[in-house]
Amino acid sequence: MASRSKRDHIYASPRDRVGDFAFDEQVAQVFPDMINRSVPGYATLINMIGVLGAQYAQPDSRCYDLGCSLGAAALAMAGSIDQPDCRVIGIDSSAAMLDAGRRYIAAVETRLPVELLCGDLQEIEIAKASVVVLNLTLQFIDPTRRQPLLRRIFDGLLPGGALILSEKIAFESATDRQLLTNLHHGFKKANGYSELEIAQKRSALEKVLIPETLEVHRERLGSAGFASCTIWFQCLNFVSLVCVKR
Repeated sequence: MASRSKRDHIYASPRDRVGDFAFDEQVAQVFPDMINRSVPGYATLINMIGVLGAQYAQPDSRCYDLGCSLGAAALAMAGSIDQPDCRVIGIDSSAAMLDAGRRYIAAVETRLPVELLCGDLQEIEIAKASVVVLNLTLQFIDPTRRQPLLRRIFDGLLPGGALILSEKIAFESATDRQLLTNLHHGFKKANGYSELEIAQKRSALEKVLIPETLEVHRERLGSAGFASCTIWFQCLNFVSLVCVKR
């Protein structure tokens, strides 16, 4: 995907006012470049979601990519899962992201077809699911709406099904918080972003992307019904967990 996208220069010019970040047409055009240059280990996340999907997918079930953006995680699962009558469904509320995603998907051959749907994650039905992916999605949902969504995911999962949750996390310790913030900014600078781009995007995301501590995530997942969750990936302030419904 990254090779087909435009270079991200959205925040390269000074702005008098930085508005809230939105997954609009402008972002859709540069998203693969943006995400790979902003999230450490993103390629590994996507590749391993395919591996995890293949491990937990069940026959005659559904595998969901919630907040799918361009459908990268859905594509990874569709290319790796080998189960009969298994459907891969990506859902996002941004029509611009889905339009771009459909163009990417049309150019890729996969074992399973991928269906992309536009909808509010709080309203869509989750049923007969063997895999549900929230890859850098929950952080964009209002914190008061996160628990009900996770509960609905748990209820919609088949026994033995898995939730894969990837998030940017916060830290209680001011020392840890500053260290990881500095390292993340260093990662972006190493990938060609200027101080201005980093600062303006941070302002744009401030009220939109709300990270929480790992402890808060674990408590919420436990309340949703997941007895245990395992960290399978961490790079700087980004973590991914796999939670299996027993």
